[in-house]
Amino acid sequence: MTLLLVAVVEMAAGHEEAGRRYEDDVLTLLGRHGGALERRMRDTTGGTEVQVIRFAARSGLDSFLADPRRAQLRSAIGEAAPATRVLEVRDL
Repeated sequence: MTLLLVAVVEMAAGHEEAGRRYEDDVLTLLGRHGGALERRMRDTTGGTEVQVIRFAARSGLDSFLADPRRAQLRSAIGEAAPATRVLEVRDL
């Protein structure tokens, strides 16, 4: 059973460009864990991003969240890191 997620990513004020670069880098890690970015959208201000992500299994999400490279990227960006809310969704 696949896992479908919607991530609402709020860029830190004044750090929007750094946040977008961070998201660019982190999203490249999805494939290592059976994940795929299906859609990526940004609001007109550039401060919020919405991502639709699918994983082949929940274990893929778990391994993505535990990926050491992801942790390194998060640590490197520091206070400029975006805040992310993730929703598990289903198609209607």
